[in-house]
Order: sequence, then C-alpha cells, then structure tokens
Amino acid sequence: MPDTLTPADQTAASPYRVLARKYRPQSFADLIGHGAMVRTLENAFDTGRIAQGWMLTGVRGVGKTTTARILARALNYEIPGEIDRPTVHMDREGTHCRAIMEGRHVDVIEMDAASHTGVDDVRDIIEAARYKPVSARYKVYIIDEVHMLSTQAFNALLKTLEEPPEHVKFVFATTEIRKVPITVLSRCQRFDLRRVPTGELAAHIERIIASEKVTADPEAVALIARAAEGSVRDSLTILDQAIAHGGGHVSADAVRSMLGLADRVRVVDLFEAVMKGDVAGALAILADQYDTGADPAAVLSDLAAFVHLVTRLKHLPEGATDLSLTEAERTRGRDFAEKLSVRILSRAWQLLLKGIQEVQTAPRPLPAAEMVLVRLAYASDLPTPDEALRMLRDGSFPGMNPPTGGLPGGGDGARARAGGGFAGAVARRAEPEAEAGPRLDSFEAVVALAESNRDIGLKFALERHVRLVRFEDGRIEFSPVEGANPGLAGEIGRKLTGWTGRRWIVAISREEGRPTLAETREARRREAVDDALADPVVAAIFRLFPGAEIVDVKFGDEPEPLPAGPAQGGGATFEDTGDWTEGLIDEMPDPGFGDFDD
Repeated sequence: MPDTLTPADQTAASPYRVLARKYRPQSFADLIGHGAMVRTLENAFDTGRIAQGWMLTGVRGVGKTTTARILARALNYEIPGEIDRPTVHMDREGTHCRAIMEGRHVDVIEMDAASHTGVDDVRDIIEAARYKPVSARYKVYIIDEVHMLSTQAFNALLKTLEEPPEHVKFVFATTEIRKVPITVLSRCQRFDLRRVPTGELAAHIERIIASEKVTADPEAVALIARAAEGSVRDSLTILDQAIAHGGGHVSADAVRSMLGLADRVRVVDLFEAVMKGDVAGALAILADQYDTGADPAAVLSDLAAFVHLVTRLKHLPEGATDLSLTEAERTRGRDFAEKLSVRILSRAWQLLLKGIQEVQTAPRPLPAAEMVLVRLAYASDLPTPDEALRMLRDGSFPGMNPPTGGLPGGGDGARARAGGGFAGAVARRAEPEAEAGPRLDSFEAVVALAESNRDIGLKFALERHVRLVRFEDGRIEFSPVEGANPGLAGEIGRKLTGWTGRRWIVAISREEGRPTLAETREARRREAVDDALADPVVAAIFRLFPGAEIVDVKFGDEPEPLPAGPAQGGGATFEDTGDWTEGLIDEMPDPGFGDFDD
C-alpha cells in the first residue's frame, strides 16, 4: 500500500526510496496475509487485554520488524483532544506515529540482538526500564533476532520480562524460534507470521505496479510472486529490479532472464516429454532453456514444482484458480492430473528431489541435469516393486525396452508396459521384440551359451549354484545355493543381455527350486552306477577282477568302453586296482553279446 504518512517523499525532489521501504505497511490495515494476528490484537486492544510481551516469528520478509513498529505505534497512539488510549484503529497520523515508524522515537528502543548478545546489553535494558517514558504512553523495547542472545542474557531478562513495570512493553522478533528458551516463550504471546500466499502476493504486486504508473505482463507478476516464496520484501525487491531492467515495463522474459528462471510453458513441455519417454525431446528443451540463461538446477526445481502442482490438482481441482498460475499450467496441469497416476507422479517427485541435489553439487550442472531427465524418462512407466513381483510371479514381466513413458505416444516403436501411464485408463498393447540374438529355449541352452563364449566361471556357477524355479526366454528365476555369489543374478542378466542383444530379467526367488545341474548329473551318475553294479555281467567282471571299481559314467553320445547295459543307455569305465593275469579272461563266461578282443 502507498505510504500515506510521508507525502513529501512522493515529490520529485525527494531522494528515491526502494519499493520495500516506500510501501512498508503503516498500520494493521496495510498488513497482508496476517489476518488471524490482526484480529487477535484488535480484540485484545478493544477489550484492554494487552500483554506485556509479544514474540513474532517467521521467515525473512514477512513483516516481523514492521509489525513490531506498528504494535509500538498502536500502544502509543495519541491524537490530542480526541484519542488518548491504545488502539489498532489508526486512520490518521498521531503524535508519535511518524517517529515510531521511522525508528527514531526516544521511547521506542530497537536493538539488534545479533550485535548486542551479551548480558551487559540486557542489564542496560533492565536499568533503563525502571524510568518512565519521556513523552509516549509506553516505553517499548523491540529486540530483533532475539535468538542470538546468550544464555546469560536470556536469564538476566527473565525477571523483568515476567513482571515488567507497567509502562514497559517488549516485542521480540526472530527467524529461529526453536533457539529461543521456553522460559522466554512462556512469558510472551506468540504470533507466527506465515508466508504470504502466492495469489495474495501477486494481487499486492499489481496494486503497487498501478501506484508506480508502470505496466507489467500478468505472467511477469506471477513469476515475481512465485520467486519471492511468500516474502513481501523479496517480491518488492525483485519488482524494483525488474522495473529498472525493463525501463518501465515488466515483461515475463525480462524477469526470467533476470532471475535465471525457466520458461513456465517450456517447463510444461519438458514435463510432457519426460512423461512420454521422449528423451531426445526433453534434452532439447533443457538445452534451449540453458541457452537462454536458465540455470539447470532451476529448471529441475520448476519441473518438480509442476509435478507437485499436477499432484495437487489431482486431489484438489479447485487449486487451478490460483492467480500465480499461468494459463498453460492451469489447463494442461488439469489434463495431466486426469491422465497420470499418483504412483508415476510420486516417483517423478522423488527422482527430481534427488536429482536437484546432484545438479547443485555437480562440477558440470548441465550434464548432471541431462542425466536426471534420462533417468526420469526411463522410470516414468516402470512398475512399483509390488507390481514387478506380481508380474514376475505371473510370468507377464516384459523385457526392458527404451522408455515408453507414462503418457501415450512416447518412444519410437516402443512398447507400452503394464502398470504405467494412465493408471489403467489407457489400454496397453504389447509389440513383439525384434530378434536381436539367439533365443534360448532351456536353461541348459544358457549353460551352453556361457561355454561357447568361453565364460567358464559363469558356466560353473550356472551348473553348481543355481536352483532353477522358472525359465523362459528373457527371464530366469532361481534360488541360489548357500555360499553363492550375492551378485550372481546381476552377472547372469548382464552377460545374457550382452550375448543375446535382448534385456534379460534374472530374479532371486524364495521358492526352493529344482536341484542344480551338477546335483542332477551326480544323481544320474549314482543311479547309473547302482544299475551297473546290479547287472550280472558287471558282477562277473568284478569277480574276475578283484579290486576293480567304477570311476566314470558316460551318457548320450559320449564314447562307451563297454556295450550299453541297463544303466539308461550309458556305460561304465572300470579301473583295476589289484593283480590279475590275462589267463583269467578265458575263465570269464560268455555274456551272450559278443566276443572280447585279446
């Protein structure tokens, strides 16, 4: 609001004052965004229930010091012959008003606790508090950043603060309320000055623009209000700079260039590209914003803010009426809110929060921001962990292709996956993967592929450490044996993906699984040995060659030292460990299936 108390400052001859000082509120009616506090104080003053101390807390620029001065003015408001009592209704300038609001009244003492932290400074206050005010009704002590006082200073102040002289009032201001001792807080009425809502701040900026006889784009006003983050002083400082930058007209482009902000419409375009899985488009938008002066971290921050907006619009559609929103944010935000699931938006929010920190600490912010967008695009339609487990259990988990995104139309020839996008509102269709390498129809084929690639270590692990649960081309579930390499699943997936040219999903299962290939082979060998020992011919051999034993069993196409017996088409190799002579061979009965060569 215009400063009605200092009309001389409005003349051309007066030195220029920055907007934050020129439009500093002069009464409770001028305060914006603090209706609850004003109503409480108004009722207290009207009924005479005036406290001896107030604690004002809030972030920078929300009006703590200004409110303290207005309080001091209300306590000492006086118009000779008309008003001689404390009141919050100050329509006209009183006797002490100008001096109090300019910080030069002898009975309103302002102290910066950041530079007066010691107990001696508080002793001076206590000593001076005994004396009555010089000209005003109350002696008011305004202590700014009171949390900076030392522990000894706080302790020295307690007694006077609890039982001050009737002519003394205290007003404290702080941005760190947690650092103020509870013993001090309990002796004051506390008011939390909250951030001014963006829409209310934008309306305040428009009123000041009209008073200053300048023009501004509506989007520029919204950008300034958003950049101020609820601080009135910050908004007026930015507006002051923008007016000087634009030469009397405040444009959105000038504000973006001045603050290093991203174009809000382009941020919405970036969000759409990421949700569609269009990595190339997202990187192009980021590069364009960077070339126009936008900071990569600011671009990601604005993208995160839009993710938050879409999430809010999904649950609070009436939020689209916020004056700080651009038309693109309002209309397209509602559209995205209808189409995207909370799961996708929540994952995007988490990735962006982590990514912003990475960009802020990276030596090269632009490449770091690009990697965040790539990660976000690929993750935009991934299923949640419980959905992935359900897909694995049902055998419906597809191979990983380039990102398709949470919105339709993303990815060139990419396949939309179950669980992503419109939360089931859009039908999914799977397209067959292109043949990129050999298809493996069995787990034994995987072992053979490892052998053909001369990866003996993986072949050994596949045979001895993997208890297979489920297998299909592109997916393996297994239970590892005790002592197996913890990273075996990842190693199998990486190597099979490289060998076949297709993404393989290899997962650990809680099911027991079948015996390993080595265990199966050993069981088969033992069975063959037992069958061989039960064969009459083999028994005759052992009688003829005392000390002989079976040392190996051959299956399939392997060469067999003896004709096949009952041992499932296999044969046994015998090793003699005793003394024998060739003459014993003649005593061997004819088995009936051929002659032995000498």
